[in-house]
Parts: sequence; structure tokens; C-alpha cells
Amino acid sequence: MDLRTQLRGTGVALVTPFKSNLEIDYDALGRVIDFVITDGVEYVVTLGTTGETPTLSKQEKISLINFTYEKVNKRVPVVVGIGGNDTHALIKDLEEFPLHDSVAVLSASPYYSKPSQNGLFQHYKALANASPKPIILYNVPSRTGRNINASTTIQLAHEVDNIAGIKEASGDMAQCMQILRDKPTDFLVVSGDDALAFPQIACGMEGVISVAANSFPKKFSEMVRLALKADNKTAKILNDELIAGYELLFAENNPAGVKAALYELGLIENYLRLPVVPLSEGLHTKLKTYLSK
Repeated sequence: MDLRTQLRGTGVALVTPFKSNLEIDYDALGRVIDFVITDGVEYVVTLGTTGETPTLSKQEKISLINFTYEKVNKRVPVVVGIGGNDTHALIKDLEEFPLHDSVAVLSASPYYSKPSQNGLFQHYKALANASPKPIILYNVPSRTGRNINASTTIQLAHEVDNIAGIKEASGDMAQCMQILRDKPTDFLVVSGDDALAFPQIACGMEGVISVAANSFPKKFSEMVRLALKADNKTAKILNDELIAGYELLFAENNPAGVKAALYELGLIENYLRLPVVPLSEGLHTKLKTYLSK
């Protein structure tokens, strides 16, 4: 089964719940995993940046991967996030992390370094050659400081065997349509932007890797399924109801917004590791009101 079949629909970039002492709260993570699977997401992503991966130790990351496999118990596919700006260190992670039960590796492009397009190409080529699983590029220039140009994505898709897809979060619809036009047939393209997922699916994307699906899994994943069936009229009704939710989740910081929502849903405690802090009181109250509706 190819990735375009396995990862069609809604993937959720899981949060990492913490206890008051800031240790990982595995019981809470188990509740979140059960919640999103029961409410209909198609797959989960562990160690996405929504999981506060920059603040996790290597041992914590390995523990989270193993816990996720065990808790998911093959109910849905699992994607593992392994990204960063030290190519050599990432190659070691690809060799050492437990990837046996994953279907793919999601790799955010190098942040801060701002490599050239050739640097991005060589970085991903090196990761693809080292990875035992297919690599999904993750382009999120608002966070990394460098866009993966459409031409670079297409070059990687055509020239590097183990590059299987992209999570595209540039917010540039023209760039997205160029990738969808020029990609190989079997190359997976998913949205990385909850607020744009609906129109991007209409343009030809296969779904979305979502933050909002942590807190609104039923309505959000149903919206995506309807959009994939080209039932845009019904999908738009659901998406319209979710627009205010997207705005509240991302108004201050991710994952502060979605953790506040999951706290209000009774699934986790509202703790984050610095430099990320919980939502301000006013915004938290607005989110609580939105959820109550």
C-alpha cells in the first residue's frame, strides 16, 4: 500500500502532555491518542513540532515513539517526526530511533541556518539515503526562515527515490498548485495549515497533518473526508464552524492554544516547557467559550 493511500485524510500532530513537574504525562497522552482515533482521524504523527520536540531529550523522544506504537496498537498508521538543522545528527537519529512500526518519517526543513535551495536538496537527499522509511518533507517557512521552493520539492520528488511526499505549510497557494501540477503521480501532498486545508484539498491535496485535530478530531476529520469526496458544500459548513477555532488555537502560540483546548476537554494538564508558556487568561477564556458552544 503506498503512502497516498495510507495517509489520505487527517493526520494529527500529537501534543506531548506534561505533569506539573514537567515530566511527560503518558497517561494523558494515551487519553489524547484514544480520543483522536475514536473520533475518526486517519493517522497520528508523533514528535511533530506540536509535540514540543525542541525541548525533548533523545531518550524522551525514543520513549514517546515506543509508547505511541504500543497505545495505537496498529489501529491507524504512525508517522515519526525527525527534523532539524544538523544533518549528521539527524542521520544518526534515523539509524537509532525505533522506526519499525512507522510508515514514514516527517522531517521539518532546517531552521535558523537558512540554507540555499541546493543546501536543502542535499540535506534531504542525505536523510533519504539514510532512512529506513520514506521521508515526507515538511515546509514551514514561517517557522524555519527558509522556503523550500516548488522547484526544489519537485526535483527531490523526481530524483530522490525515498522522498515520498510533502507537508506543505508555506501558505502560498500558487506554490502549492505548482507542486500539485508537476509532482510524480505517487507523490503525497498534504496541507500543513489547518485554516487552508479545505481549499488546498479542493486543489488536489490528499489531506492534512493537523494541530486542530487534537482538539476537534470528529468535526475536522469529517470536514476533510467530505472535501476529499468533493462534497464541498457540506465540507464548507463544517469548516465555517471551525474557522474561529483555528484562529483561537494559533492566536498566541502553538501548542499553547491546543493544549488549553485539551485541558478544557479534561484530557491533559495545561503545562508547557519554556520558552513556550500557556495562553493568556483572556484568550483562554475565549477558547473555553468557543468549546462550550
